[in-house]
Amino acid sequence: MAALRPLLLAALLGVPAGALSCYGDAGQPVDWFVVYKLPAHSRPGEAAPSGLQYKYLDADSEGWRDGVGPIDSSTGAVGRSLQPLYQSNASQLAFLLYNDQPPEPSRARDTSSRGHTKGVLLLDQNGGFWLIHSVPHFPPPAASAAYSWPQSAHRYGQTLLCVTFPLPEFQKIGWQLTYTYPLVYDHKLDGDFAQSFPVLEMVIKGHTIPHESFTSNVTLISQGRTPFHSFAKSRNFRDDLYSGWLAAALGSTLQVQFWPNTPGILHSNCSGTQQVLDVTQTAFPGPAGPTFNATEDHSKWCVAVDGPWTCVGDMNRNLGEEHRGGGTLCAQLLTLWKAFQPLVKAWEPCGEPSRA
Repeated sequence: MAALRPLLLAALLGVPAGALSCYGDAGQPVDWFVVYKLPAHSRPGEAAPSGLQYKYLDADSEGWRDGVGPIDSSTGAVGRSLQPLYQSNASQLAFLLYNDQPPEPSRARDTSSRGHTKGVLLLDQNGGFWLIHSVPHFPPPAASAAYSWPQSAHRYGQTLLCVTFPLPEFQKIGWQLTYTYPLVYDHKLDGDFAQSFPVLEMVIKGHTIPHESFTSNVTLISQGRTPFHSFAKSRNFRDDLYSGWLAAALGSTLQVQFWPNTPGILHSNCSGTQQVLDVTQTAFPGPAGPTFNATEDHSKWCVAVDGPWTCVGDMNRNLGEEHRGGGTLCAQLLTLWKAFQPLVKAWEPCGEPSRA
């Protein structure tokens, strides 16, 4: 019966047997999941080594759970979902791996003009998934023939959001990427895929497309019929993603977790009807729940103070990224909001330059 469970779950999701999907920690296909990789010191004494521990969340997990093992294992949610990249039948797939900090930096061109974006598109003829993350030098190229976690990503916190989508949605995802202008360091888009998704071909080649505006918001419907909202800005927007657009677009005051260890950090902004408040400390629930400062956390997410919006993306709040493309993926899911909103332990009030 246990062997049949993934097939039964796939049928419930409307996923054809054997189709690509995000896979959860229990090995089952899921509509979406979030993995929060914890900073290195946050839970000493756990089964997973320090720096490889993570929390896991999906629609059925009833909140955050401890990861089933270290995040560098191919049996956890992230490793299992990416496993098709490193298998012999990868020739039947299409994929884009993009990262402004690619696994082999020496081969990268100057990235300052490219989007501050990190992610994976992996699809077959039935559909696939979009993995949005904050992890430098990840994942390894397909030619590596094995999943692994970069040593450079052990120390700090990271977030990864995986969503399973039917095939037609990748046309809209590709359009969003023409705004963010990602650095694609590995790809495969042959035959029917290239003919069906010329927009992805343009993204791979780094072609810029003139747009009527500098921002784009599209609704994406997951395989399980969950609406997600993709917000993408181009480098010509020349403003902060959160205070310059997202808070007003969502109609919500936002608490934003981002990497504050860079020059030109933007402080909390209360100049508009909706405020944007910088998270300074994160705490997971429970007596042994890990607590850590934003300076230890490379993840990028935001949550509406009064609900129900939650967004996971790949952009920080600093002056430099006002001039770079990037975005975030948002949803009005109570499960997601109830998991993320309590994580905010402290934030920077407006008008106070000090940080935790």
